[in-house]
Amino acid sequence: MSRALAGVDGCRAGWIAAIAIAGEAPFLRVFPRFETLLDSLPSDAAIAVDMPIGLPERIVGPGRVAEAAARPCLAGRQSSVFSIPARAAVEADPGPHEDDIARSAAHARANAIARTLSDPPRGVSRQGFMLFPKILEIDRLLRARPGLADRLIESHPELAFCQLNGGIPLSLPKKMKSRPHPPGLLERRTLLLAHALPAELLSAALPAKTGEDDRLDACAMLLVAGRHARGETLSFPDPPGRDAHGLPIAIRV
Repeated sequence: MSRALAGVDGCRAGWIAAIAIAGEAPFLRVFPRFETLLDSLPSDAAIAVDMPIGLPERIVGPGRVAEAAARPCLAGRQSSVFSIPARAAVEADPGPHEDDIARSAAHARANAIARTLSDPPRGVSRQGFMLFPKILEIDRLLRARPGLADRLIESHPELAFCQLNGGIPLSLPKKMKSRPHPPGLLERRTLLLAHALPAELLSAALPAKTGEDDRLDACAMLLVAGRHARGETLSFPDPPGRDAHGLPIAIRV
């Protein structure tokens, strides 16, 4: 089994990671780049990240096979699983952009490409578009480092919390109207504590430019990384799909 585990979520500061290394107490750390995070860990670390991995050349249906397989498990939380478009749309113009005008123009280009490469035609949301730089950070690392895909997996916090809750989707959202929703945060924190995550990890001061929802998602990803290291994750779909570069297309929990 890997001697190090990391659960990772994107945040305003870059990436927030909940890290567990054998013989040490789990801790939180923020990294500006995913490569820096990766290189800070032992070479056998198992990592679960809340970010899409594997980009099809064309989308058929409501999204990648990973999203289509995961959504039915989440009932009222299905909207938390974003539809990611074809690779050409993600790669078209991810930025950085000079200003909001340039960003909106890039979004419009990506949206047009996404619609052309999907059946039925489907655009990309602004929220999904804002993920493109982070998606490509991981995509480039996976394509440049053979074997990395065996230990770096895509996961999803709401599906992970559902699995921790005995397959029952959580009833409360983490946010309402883009603001933290304390009852939903407490529901997730209580579940993480019930699965033996240390209270200290869940109560330590948050790093700058991170939120409580980021911490909880990273901690859920840490538990998924542990299951992956033990060969216990569930795959949506099973077996995973593959993109043209051989990268797996699956959400695992």
